[in-house]
Amino acid sequence: MLVIVGALIVIISTLGGFMIAGGNPIVLLHISEFVVIGGIALGVMVIASPSHVTIELIHKIKGACLGKPTSKEEYFDLLKMLYEVFMVGRRNGLIALEEHVMNPKDSSIFKRYPAFMAHHERVEFLLNGLRPVIDGKIKPDQLEALMTAELDAKSDEADHPIHILNLVGDSLPGIGIVAAVLGIINTMAAIADGPEVVGERVAAALTGTFLGVFFAYGFINPLANRLKFNNAGEMQFLRCILGAVAGFAKGLAPLTAVEVARRSLDSGVQPSAEELETTLKNLGTGK
Repeated sequence: MLVIVGALIVIISTLGGFMIAGGNPIVLLHISEFVVIGGIALGVMVIASPSHVTIELIHKIKGACLGKPTSKEEYFDLLKMLYEVFMVGRRNGLIALEEHVMNPKDSSIFKRYPAFMAHHERVEFLLNGLRPVIDGKIKPDQLEALMTAELDAKSDEADHPIHILNLVGDSLPGIGIVAAVLGIINTMAAIADGPEVVGERVAAALTGTFLGVFFAYGFINPLANRLKFNNAGEMQFLRCILGAVAGFAKGLAPLTAVEVARRSLDSGVQPSAEELETTLKNLGTGK
């Protein structure tokens, strides 16, 4: 939602200043310039990226505009859920985790955390980390490297849409110049039609330059930066899972493994050690 608020501030500030200086916003509405700039920008995106990256970019933009960042409460629930899982493994043996990992939708633990279960990627990352622990196919010291490799791959994949958005943002000022040049060509072809026609077409050409720079630095580049922050937040969530699961696999006590994960979080979403420890000790599995 803050993205929409920021976009409105950009638009109101630009048009407000233009009008205060005596300008008429209507003169900026030259459809031909919007068609040239928007069409070329779309073409650049189609040329530069596979279709699945373009689709993912649309999803990420939608999430940035309408979605909410991961809250402190979601991290708190994650830590509680991990603690419950680890306590089951410690008390009943790792084989007791199999029913939860194989059928997470029917798990008595996971059912208590619907917000976590709503994120397929997070669920899969956790399950992929727990399966080798249960199967005993790899050594505990090797699990962290395995999960880190998966996390790095996810991070690289998540950055692909941002690279495309940055490319479009960097291209827009040049695209605006292309639109302006086309406008000047059109103007020169109509130079015999009188100063009023020429002036109107020159204004339309200059609008092309303005729109290219305006969209690049007012919207596209800031939006790409917001997507970077969103990606970093999602990777932090997965890294929190990694730290806890890897610690538990190495033999750390459930409370200690969760504490390792807690310390990996940014201060803005990090629960305090006291409130987390109190909550965990009061859970049914912790009594």
